[in-house]
Amino acid sequence: MAERKLDRLLGIRTVGLREWKNGEIHYNRYEATPYKALDIFSENYKFKKTDKVVDFGCGRGRVAFYLHNRFHIPVTGIEANDKTFEEALENKEKYMMRAKHINAPIKFKFGLAQHYKIDKTENCFYFFNPFSVHIFRKVVKNILHSVEKHRRTVDLILYYPIREYKDFLEADTPFSVIDKIRVPDASNKKEKFLIYRLKEES
Repeated sequence: MAERKLDRLLGIRTVGLREWKNGEIHYNRYEATPYKALDIFSENYKFKKTDKVVDFGCGRGRVAFYLHNRFHIPVTGIEANDKTFEEALENKEKYMMRAKHINAPIKFKFGLAQHYKIDKTENCFYFFNPFSVHIFRKVVKNILHSVEKHRRTVDLILYYPIREYKDFLEADTPFSVIDKIRVPDASNKKEKFLIYRLKEES
């Protein structure tokens, strides 16, 4: 299986699903972004060395490890499931043995996404439908508050975007779509990335 083979190249284990116990209604199950989709995204979206990425609902860390390894940029993963978070830390320990040459930090933080304090230098935020639009609104508002205090251009990267996220961003925020990256030969037309940007006011 290609996914497992690519995991092995990074020294990590991210394949598989995990449902929340007790029917958690606001947080969605763990499912990693496919490597094929990440390859297409990375060929079309150009990171700068100064970019800092936050992956909300990072799961076992696939996106964080992939971007850190490919672009050598700082990445922080936020995860609220304690077991999945522990697996991300185990992956990091193995991954770092192969990534000693990369100076950029890679971090994982345990906690609810809406409680994460946005750093003034963080400017790229990744979402693969990790939680309900109720929580998504809170996270985006935290990002906007950070931008009000520390002006900068920020991007929201949405994979497999759901209607509720799009409706909220387009109706209730100053973000606008700057790019749409489709995954070729995908079985579902939702298999795409939408990039929303809020430009720094000049």
